[in-house]
Amino acid sequence: MSFQHIPVLLQETIEHLKPAPGKTYVDGTLGGGGHSLEILKAIYPSGRLIGIDRDTAAIEAATNKLSDYSDSFRGIHGNYVDIKSLLSDLSIYEVDGVLLDLGVSSHQLDTPDRGFSYHEEAPLDMRMDTSQDFSASDLVNSSSQEELAQIIWEYGEERWGKRIAEFIVKNRPIETTTQLVEVIKMAVPSSARRGGPHPARRTFQALRIAVNQELSLLEEAIRNAVEVLKPGARLCVISFHSLEDRIVKNTFRSLKDPCICPPNAPICICGLTSVVDIITRKPVIASEEELNVNIRARSAKLRVCQKR
Repeated sequence: MSFQHIPVLLQETIEHLKPAPGKTYVDGTLGGGGHSLEILKAIYPSGRLIGIDRDTAAIEAATNKLSDYSDSFRGIHGNYVDIKSLLSDLSIYEVDGVLLDLGVSSHQLDTPDRGFSYHEEAPLDMRMDTSQDFSASDLVNSSSQEELAQIIWEYGEERWGKRIAEFIVKNRPIETTTQLVEVIKMAVPSSARRGGPHPARRTFQALRIAVNQELSLLEEAIRNAVEVLKPGARLCVISFHSLEDRIVKNTFRSLKDPCICPPNAPICICGLTSVVDIITRKPVIASEEELNVNIRARSAKLRVCQKR
């Protein structure tokens, strides 16, 4: 199956990342290889791009897509939070730029048997890395009602989270996406469903985030990415919902101003100094032209920092 993914904020990302011949970059979320292709065009033949992804299907498809630049490209199966060790295994300790395009890919959403979509019948899976043991089915069928309610509220910001969790527990076992959607529809009052987004959207987002530890590892991943940057090199992060964007924004701010001294201290005594400069004071969002071509870019936000 082809791995299709339209890269969001492509032009803006390349402009901020500034790939150049002879330099080394990391695409920590390889996906369909759309961003990687543009990076490779700019750095080939003397540059080097390392593509990391948890999804082996992404690596295989991107490697084929980028075959014209194979001398400069290396795909690696792994999690971007482990960027330091993954690069160290290749004897790479500093790079000229890192890109993280967060969230689920178009291919994962559009491949029914991966279980990410609430529109298709499929096993309740949602694993980005299919080699991991824990799936959405395990989460839904083994968690307590309180745990499920917390996950659905915290990661999905779903106002009906407690009621959905109650209905899930009452109707277990739940093994397919359509079973879960029907349970959610029973839980959410019909008056709340009229005129709004699909009633399962927020719950599916929450379960996916929990299964793949997308938020719990994000701050660590950003800090690790900054550590491997050369002075003057940039980290570009594209997020797709407010929870991700908040972590990116706050982590950038913490790296910019890490001082922990009391506000009324006359001088800094903690010794913590600024690590980055924030390039994008406000997030970069998709243009109207891009939205006309790719509606999935509507929630995308790009933030960029530069290593001091």
